[in-house]
Amino acid sequence: MALTFIAKDPNTDGANCPTVWVDKDAGEFVIQGWKVDQATEEECLAAGPIPDSETVLRLPVRMAAALREATDVAEGAHVR
Repeated sequence: MALTFIAKDPNTDGANCPTVWVDKDAGEFVIQGWKVDQATEEECLAAGPIPDSETVLRLPVRMAAALREATDVAEGAHVR
């Protein structure tokens, strides 16, 4: 697996912060974000179960550009 680094949260010190990567081989986004609190998880569960192999996390809206770039990279429209 070779991850393509996209971006870290621009409003952090660069350590322990939300981050976005793309795994082009698997066709997946890899995202590091903040753990959600129990109230948020319960609200998400209203849409259906969260399997043990999945999690719910938060990313700040300021990372929208990173998600757009990750989409372009994943679709091959942008070469870093």
